[in-house]
Amino acid sequence: MALEQLSDVVQRCQALPDDKYTTEDYDVFTIAGRTCIEEGNSAQVLSIILDEKNQDVVRCMGWNLLPPLIQVLLKKEDQNLPQCLAIFNHLLKTCRPKELLIGLLEQLEQDDPDTIAESLHLLLNPLQKVLLCLGSRKASSLGMALSSVLDQVAKLPLPHTKDQEEDDVFSFCRCCTDLIDFVRPFVHEVRQNLMSSKELRESTNKIVGGQDTDKEDELRTELLKFCMKTLNHPLLEVQLKDPDTLAVSPLRNFATEILNTLSAIGESLAGLVYQPLLKRKQVPGFLEEEVRYPKESLASLAHLVFVHHLAADTFPSVFNPVFSLRCNMEHICLLLSRTEETRIQKGLELYEKSLVRVVDGSLPADLLEIKSFLSVPQNLVKVMTICPKHDLRTKGLKVFQMSIDKFDTEAKYNFFQYMLKTSNHSGVEGYIIKNIKTQIDVALQPANSNTWFEGVHLLPLLRKVLSLPDGPETDLLQYLDRVMESLNLLRYLVIRDKVTENQTGIWTELYKIEDTFMKPLRVGLNMSRAHYERELHNTMETKKGKVKEESVLSVSVGDEKLPNMTSESQIQALHSALHTFDMIESVLVRIEELIDVKDHL
Repeated sequence: MALEQLSDVVQRCQALPDDKYTTEDYDVFTIAGRTCIEEGNSAQVLSIILDEKNQDVVRCMGWNLLPPLIQVLLKKEDQNLPQCLAIFNHLLKTCRPKELLIGLLEQLEQDDPDTIAESLHLLLNPLQKVLLCLGSRKASSLGMALSSVLDQVAKLPLPHTKDQEEDDVFSFCRCCTDLIDFVRPFVHEVRQNLMSSKELRESTNKIVGGQDTDKEDELRTELLKFCMKTLNHPLLEVQLKDPDTLAVSPLRNFATEILNTLSAIGESLAGLVYQPLLKRKQVPGFLEEEVRYPKESLASLAHLVFVHHLAADTFPSVFNPVFSLRCNMEHICLLLSRTEETRIQKGLELYEKSLVRVVDGSLPADLLEIKSFLSVPQNLVKVMTICPKHDLRTKGLKVFQMSIDKFDTEAKYNFFQYMLKTSNHSGVEGYIIKNIKTQIDVALQPANSNTWFEGVHLLPLLRKVLSLPDGPETDLLQYLDRVMESLNLLRYLVIRDKVTENQTGIWTELYKIEDTFMKPLRVGLNMSRAHYERELHNTMETKKGKVKEESVLSVSVGDEKLPNMTSESQIQALHSALHTFDMIESVLVRIEELIDVKDHL
């Protein structure tokens, strides 16, 4: 029945010009033709399709047969596969490119990962041939095709381990390779056009005008958009393996090809990486700057260049390490401000690689006037304190210390003041105070004197350090790291700086420190100990009144309720707190004794 309907409509349309085909003709051809293929009558359909008398009909209507053909080609084991492949290839040569493009793009839309990879592998080459047939009108169609393809690729699971990349279970790596093959002729066309335009400008000393140049600009723009999208996904999402880990890495090859493509279409990799500091020339086109060059894509590019050393041979080495660091700080700030672990990791790696080439103690204080040099440490604090992954917190601390080491003494001084003011985290404040102690120790060494960690400059910093955030009411457990490091610093100063020399100014400032730090700390210790001893007594009394030791208690400390726990656990926690107060007090007492001894010398 369907075969008869197909034969009838084709025979009827043979005598008509293509502009006289009716909607009913199209509908009958589509329904009957698809049914024939689905019912296994592909040989008969092939005969009709190849008949010379039917070529006008095939040229206008044939693309409607793509859906069932592609389903057979994807299954591969169908007995009608050879006939369906022959029909498919004939349609590609005969049908109008614009309609073929629409039909092929519709068949790309899949949801199952296995089907996505297979359909891309099958259809990218036909899509390429169709687009190349569009001539100068291909730019917008290429953009539409690349957008659809990347949307499909984004649905595939990413390979994160070496084995996953090698095994390529979901064919993600194969899709990336197919994608590079797909864009290659268009990249070559843009490269040739750029070379021709350059030669023509040099020979005529004027800019080429006309429609062909506009089309070339559009084609270049679509390829630039493609590169920027792939830099964001998948390249910002995956961790490339070094050659020592994986000798042949499809993902690394893909990243290299994307960077090569950027260079081929006239983009300077250095100009892209250093965009935050280099004023770019106005580029003609319909894309605004931040749309043309998305910030995350540029950050991904910087990571590929500086961490993985891709395209290193094309990257100029004339820029000094401080300039490179300044440019990369914008990219680092962006990556560290994200919550995704892959972005945080890449931000830390880029920061580390940018710092390693900078000489210790060389970064001047005026860099701290640049917003990113203050924003990055704030983002690092979040990584070090709230990132759920231990490895990233540890890495964050390592890079944080490396960044401190690169500042000169004035910059360190200003940086410490800024961090004490803004970090709002006891552990971070304690770490900064420990660094302050290190710098004072360096300054007190023979022939190492500096004005920033001695005398009048040091005193404002000491006043900020040797204080309690909330006076006697300060939560000593919450601020334990800061309090202990402050006491250790004070103890060091009392031991290291002689009363007669007073290099740090500690001995003239001591009476103020006693009033603003030591006495309030003593009062706070007594209050905290009394409170926790009372809570311990109440908890033990409550335990005695209970029949079962496993009973759950709810205890308040200050204005906050501690988490529900058994009485044994609660008693252990309260004992631990009291032990902490004893530890603080022992250091405080030792300092008081040292001061008393030195006062009587």
